[in-house]
Amino acid sequence: MLRFIFSFFGGIFSLITLGIAVAALSIGSIFYIYGRDLPSHEALAQYTPPTISRIYSGEGRLIDEFAKERRLFTPAEEIPDLVKYAFISAEDKNFYTHQGYDARGIVAAMVEAARSRGQSVRGASTITQQVMKNFLLGGERKIERKIKEIILATRVEDTLDKDKILELYLNEIFLGQNSYGVTAAAQTYFNKTLGELAPHEAATLASMPKAPGKFHPVRNKDRVLARRNFVLKEMAENGYITQAAYEAERELPLRSVQNGDFDSFKSALPPRDYFTDEIRRQLSSDFGEEQFFSGGMTVRATVEPEMQVIAAEALRRGLEDYDRGRGVWRGTGVTIPEDQLADEDSWRAALAKAAVPRDITLNGKWHPAVVLAAGKNDMRIGIEGVDEDADGHWIVAKDVTWAGPLLENGKVGRKAKKAGDLLSVGDVVLVRAMTKDADGSFVRWTLRQVPEIQGGFMAMDVNTGRVIAMQGGFSYQHSVFNRATQARRQPGSSFKPFVYAAALDSGYSPATIVIDAPIEVNTPQGLWRPKNSSNKFYGPTPLRTGIEQSRNLMTIRLAQEVGMDVVADYAERFGVYDNMGQFLANSLGADETTLFKIVAAYAMFANGGERVEPTLVDRIQDRYGRTIYRHDQRDCVNCADANLPAGQAPRIFSNRERVMDQTTAYQLTSMMKGVVDRGTATNIRVGVPIAGKTGTTNDSRDVWFVGFSSNIVAGCYMGHDNPRPLGRGAYGGTMCGPVFNEFMKEAVKKYGGGAFKVPEDGRFIKIDRFTGERLADDASGEHVVAEFFRDGEEPLFGLTFDGGFAMGSNLPLFNEIEEQGQEVTTSTGRTTVVGPKASFGAVSSGGLY
Repeated sequence: MLRFIFSFFGGIFSLITLGIAVAALSIGSIFYIYGRDLPSHEALAQYTPPTISRIYSGEGRLIDEFAKERRLFTPAEEIPDLVKYAFISAEDKNFYTHQGYDARGIVAAMVEAARSRGQSVRGASTITQQVMKNFLLGGERKIERKIKEIILATRVEDTLDKDKILELYLNEIFLGQNSYGVTAAAQTYFNKTLGELAPHEAATLASMPKAPGKFHPVRNKDRVLARRNFVLKEMAENGYITQAAYEAERELPLRSVQNGDFDSFKSALPPRDYFTDEIRRQLSSDFGEEQFFSGGMTVRATVEPEMQVIAAEALRRGLEDYDRGRGVWRGTGVTIPEDQLADEDSWRAALAKAAVPRDITLNGKWHPAVVLAAGKNDMRIGIEGVDEDADGHWIVAKDVTWAGPLLENGKVGRKAKKAGDLLSVGDVVLVRAMTKDADGSFVRWTLRQVPEIQGGFMAMDVNTGRVIAMQGGFSYQHSVFNRATQARRQPGSSFKPFVYAAALDSGYSPATIVIDAPIEVNTPQGLWRPKNSSNKFYGPTPLRTGIEQSRNLMTIRLAQEVGMDVVADYAERFGVYDNMGQFLANSLGADETTLFKIVAAYAMFANGGERVEPTLVDRIQDRYGRTIYRHDQRDCVNCADANLPAGQAPRIFSNRERVMDQTTAYQLTSMMKGVVDRGTATNIRVGVPIAGKTGTTNDSRDVWFVGFSSNIVAGCYMGHDNPRPLGRGAYGGTMCGPVFNEFMKEAVKKYGGGAFKVPEDGRFIKIDRFTGERLADDASGEHVVAEFFRDGEEPLFGLTFDGGFAMGSNLPLFNEIEEQGQEVTTSTGRTTVVGPKASFGAVSSGGLY
């Protein structure tokens, strides 16, 4: 019997032993099989998570940020213990003691799944396992992934210390509201740094990993609150906070940015505008979108925030003045159904969803509003962000009499007499507060609209190329298309200075006489008869007067004399075009370019003819603070010399390429100053000398003004996105001139300005600006102008050019002069023949002024 008992228990022991061996062998086989082709965990030691790229102004103020995953990386040593303990208590209380996985937790999860027959499957992953899942494996819920997790977790525990694993976890984890990592989440939910978080706030963040898409602090407030208090309880039980602290913290309300308890971190950022978006566009092209959006770049922009605001306001004012002068009401095209206007909560919720711009601040903030009810003559409105008052807010009849409604047939109806002639109940509109100029007191709400006409404005430093302001349209939120950099338009007469530059560098002078007479050219498109803006002809005229009065026919004849190949070479050298067509019409700005390129090219006139590359960025640093791009490559001599004598400043050595002779640059600048002093831009007055050029294309489809002081160049253009005539009275000087004027008056206050630098190798000679005749040194009067000539150059007076075109028989204003080639010395020291030998090929139709 005893033998039988020993035999029985011996068999059982053998079976158990065998079973254990088989189980161990099976488990070992499973781990061997799944552990063979796993991703390398060693790369985690060098892992750099995607982080936000941030843009700062020159003063170091954060002005924008870009990211696909909003993450701010924080090293483990900078994460407060309170935050670490909150997540450990919520997710893995044995984190500091286990070897990568929690066997008890796994068994408990398996038992629960068995009892519920698979209905309740809870995770048993440690923080280390979650790191493996997030970084190396993916999130599919399969037993194979769990096995791989455990294998990798044990391996990584041997490779990285606990703090490094926790650093990876706390920076990578998604915590809702497009916030990745604890630092970004602390900003998103509380607008605080990690060090400013109270225990209950740290516990709230630690609640989010359980269900980041569902745990919203407002919509799911009760669930978040319960989870937060559970985490606080775990923190107390684990000894991370005292019992008294737990009891006090659990009684605190759930406060968040989303509930309006804190200002959003976004409130400190200005609305995204054309400047920072253009930086995004350029850097995405240069570095790649992936690197820009996830590389953690720190970008120091060239923008001057106060000048950016002035530029935006100036352009908006010019566009709105034109729009209101047309007297057409178009509205926003957005409406809210009347059944959503019954109570204030309903219409406010509906209005918040309305797709209308909210970044306009012309003469005060523009607010979205909805028409709530119609009165006899007035319309009652509800305004976003403005509390209702007892009498309500109204658009009164006298506020709408400037416009007529745009009818379905495209025509404009009669001018409105009451608000109901333009508005209907449910219409979403834009309004701003009208105030008294004397004391700023409120008068009434006034109706506004985004103009149909658009435009662009840009200003930059002529010596460094730093763009200090850029506005690409009326409102970025209305249209993100940047018309300063992306819109290719005909520059019209604002291109003429490049024709004159080519002539001056080829031996002509400001006193050279060119015939202003009719021209006819046979083209494949038909007979081309360009004309001056005035439809008149003025006979022999000096170059100076030709550019001051923007004479088209003179410009064409001059381009023909010089040769369109030379003009095209100059335009390409200055960066206006990449490959300019050599057609005579292009001498009048018929080819298309961008405002960005034109303004940058004018800067080279202003700085004496040196190449300057426009930039929106001063410097870029990578996530580690290393400079990977710096715009200004000039060498500062003695900048590091601590023993520099008192009163002696460091010298900056410029190695920029010269694209134009310095004397030519000054001659051209002097002529363009005449445009402002007595030509087509006499409304420009900013307190310092200004040179510039207006531009108006055929049928006034585009209007331009580009001008510069001794240190700042700025340009404006306006036109419809789908080009069409702007109507009578639309000229560059009358529409863009005031925009330039408004901006430059403020720019001069900040940057100053002075006389344009006169080259040392020349002298002034007085001439008659109407005839080109040389005058005595003591001559004076409106007809007298002092022209600058190079030393050693004997000016040629009386020589007249007509470009080889037949002169009009109806112009008895001059005697026809037999033209011969005249050999002269150019600015570069070469000899060339100035005269009628140049030829041209095909000529496009057109003619701009």
